[in-house]
Amino acid sequence: MSQFTAGELEVMQILWEHGELKPAEIQAVFPREIKNPALRSVLVILVDKGHVSRRQVGKAFFYKARTHRNRAFRSMLRELADQFCEGSTRTLLFNLVQSEKLSDDDIAELERLAKDSSPLKEKRSES
Repeated sequence: MSQFTAGELEVMQILWEHGELKPAEIQAVFPREIKNPALRSVLVILVDKGHVSRRQVGKAFFYKARTHRNRAFRSMLRELADQFCEGSTRTLLFNLVQSEKLSDDDIAELERLAKDSSPLKEKRSES
């Protein structure tokens, strides 16, 4: 999956949240001022990359996200791990945990997640 620029990601987040929209509707909820030609340029790029579909109804064009948010998120995490952690998701996770101030509840939730996804648990359930 091709990497998103900051502007492309802003458009994708709007489409993920609101569904299919016309450019004027995207522009109305955009987090900063963006001129119509700049927005249309980003939309064309996203269509060309295959992340967004476009359909025409009368004279209006509607844009809809084709790439699911979770898929994009996993891809961006993989890119972070590759670029900053020599491909290690473990190192990425450790760095995230160390850089954040986690509450006791956060730590308990991480422990629960680790136990629930443990390879030992999977082996036990297969027996």
